Amino acid sequence: MIVREVTLKDIDALVELSKTTFFDTYGAKNTAADMKHYLETNFSKTVLCSELKDVNVFFYFLELENENVGYLKLNVGSAQTELKDAKSLEIERIYLKKAYQGKGLGLQLLKKAIAVAKEKAVTYIWLGVWEENPKAIQFYKKNGFEVFDTHTFLLGSDMQTDFMMRLNLK
Repeated sequence: MIVREVTLKDIDALVELSKTTFFDTYGAKNTAADMKHYLETNFSKTVLCSELKDVNVFFYFLELENENVGYLKLNVGSAQTELKDAKSLEIERIYLKKAYQGKGLGLQLLKKAIAVAKEKAVTYIWLGVWEENPKAIQFYKKNGFEVFDTHTFLLGSDMQTDFMMRLNLK
């Protein structure tokens, strides 16, 4: 198992993995139209290339036997989606292919996020997780995150509520 930084030459693999894992995670609980719109708007090659070029955004693949089975997206500074606190790091995405969920691999991506946070000397990590994703909420709670607020998240035309969760590092 390898966790490695994603580069621009990996863009096609990142687009495919992003769309696949997001759809697998949320497709059953959202309309086809909302999912299609979200995937096209947020996981296009243009959008992901722009994010990869941002010095405040970091993507990592989780490779298992030469297959990308998951990925991690981290944001610092102005790239953070909400808090934009210089003392924090945002985990915007931790996603695994469906067949690899529940095998402890998400923890490897979380450990990478914590290592990057410590490297950047931030005091806490935060993230948003959909209130209707109990597996993810439980995963983060089990690993020390606590709910500190909520925010809204627009998926297509559907306004959803996310729990904002935080892990203090110091």
